[in-house]
Amino acid sequence: MSIPACPKCGSTYTYEDGTGLVICPECGYEFHPEELAEQAAAAQIKDSVGNVLEDGDTVTIIKDLPVKGMPKPIKKGTKVKGIRLVNPDENNGHDIAAKVDGFGAMGLKSSVVKKG
Repeated sequence: MSIPACPKCGSTYTYEDGTGLVICPECGYEFHPEELAEQAAAAQIKDSVGNVLEDGDTVTIIKDLPVKGMPKPIKKGTKVKGIRLVNPDENNGHDIAAKVDGFGAMGLKSSVVKKG
């Protein structure tokens, strides 16, 4: 098993102390590698059917979405290319930034899209 780099400073000089704790000699950060894996799994953004989304994916909108200030909604089945995943805490709960044809740049929630 290889020892992971420090998640705080990126140093590759980390070492294990014998109790399962990994220590970074450069910044002094201590962590458990298992916790990093759990955090990474929790941070994944999934679509409405459970597929993991990544930057640059193409998604399909699964229901009509009304858009404030627009006369018509975004129709079910609309394909959105080249999505960008963003932090939902900073974007009013929207975890996808995308440019939708005919509507422009906007935020979408992963619960209303399907990969592919």
